[in-house]
Amino acid sequence: MLKNASGTGLMSIEGPIIANRSVELSDVERPALVGPHAVIHAVDVMRECLDSRTYAQVLADAQLERVPSGLDMIPEIDVIRLHRWLATHEPVACFPIAEEAARRTADYIIANRIPKLATALLRILPTSLSAILLMKAIRRHAWTFIGAGRFDPCGGWRFTIDRTQANDAVIPPATLFRWYAGVFETLYRRLISPGCRCSFRPIRGRESCTGDYLIRPNLT
Repeated sequence: MLKNASGTGLMSIEGPIIANRSVELSDVERPALVGPHAVIHAVDVMRECLDSRTYAQVLADAQLERVPSGLDMIPEIDVIRLHRWLATHEPVACFPIAEEAARRTADYIIANRIPKLATALLRILPTSLSAILLMKAIRRHAWTFIGAGRFDPCGGWRFTIDRTQANDAVIPPATLFRWYAGVFETLYRRLISPGCRCSFRPIRGRESCTGDYLIRPNLT
């Protein structure tokens, strides 16, 4: 969270939705929760890009009976199932759909969850400093998008998302990690530098499900 001299919070990734959080990540008896927009925008893009039969089948297989209202946090498993079945039914189209959903999610965050003052501040500060401040703010609220996973930033330009210890009932597909990259890329492009690119390298194995991410600024 960015703060002013008096300590007042200027930036919150999820804003008022945080007040609705009902579990902590350490509460292993309940499912991890994430922000509803991880599903809302993905479903919107699917509706636009897929034929009605495929769209309905993906939602049915993902056990998604209704689109979240946006007022409450949702079980993380809903997001993972949606990505899994989208990838199953549309192994090629799933990637551009995930990327567009990520862009819309990031745009929503900027428009609705980050105060205008914080947005303006990030855009006028030196890139190296604004990147560090943005990454710190994201880290503070990482649970709202990573759920039971682990988010480890390294400075303002690198981070990892590790789901090795998340005990996922469904193995997250590559599109979920691509979605993470798309959200970060859009946030950095809109708030830090228009030329920012976020690349990632998924590491998969019997005991590993991790994404290594690198954000490259365009300073020219």
